[in-house]
Amino acid sequence: MSEIADVLNGVTPGRRGPGPIGKIILILCWLAVCGLSIYGSVPSLLLATGQVGTPGTLTVTSCEKLGQGRYDCDGVFVPASGGPAIAVDASPDSEAGEVTPAQLTPEGDRAAPSGTKGILAALSLAGVGIGGLGYLPYVLMYWARLPGRRFAAIAGAVVSVGGLLLAIAGVTASVL
Repeated sequence: MSEIADVLNGVTPGRRGPGPIGKIILILCWLAVCGLSIYGSVPSLLLATGQVGTPGTLTVTSCEKLGQGRYDCDGVFVPASGGPAIAVDASPDSEAGEVTPAQLTPEGDRAAPSGTKGILAALSLAGVGIGGLGYLPYVLMYWARLPGRRFAAIAGAVVSVGGLLLAIAGVTASVL
């Protein structure tokens, strides 16, 4: 009867955690999720910092409600160097009538905010990845039973909170 209670309470009899193969799988998944979050933010960051794309001004012309809090926004992008206005997709967190500095993607189909707002918005996804990686050294040290785990736990907390704050700042900047 006590074995059934242990299983229902999440206790695995005789084991303290995953085996060696399970640990490897967990670490690879952890690295993949966090690494892909950081990697996925690079194109938006390059666009927001002006490394790629065309600088100019975006005027949001319309936002259509798709339901469940989702919007589809369109706008007109005017290049800073002059030239004709281009119809583009705008960020779904825009408002009709909003005018903002923006970068036109190299494909020419979308304009994203540039400057501080665009950079913070682009860093929000990276913040999630950085925050997620915060406790990885502690977990590795715990499994290897290495000394210094207390420091790793404190440093992991600092990195995780920093990543969380960066993500919050980015999301906040994108909706303001």
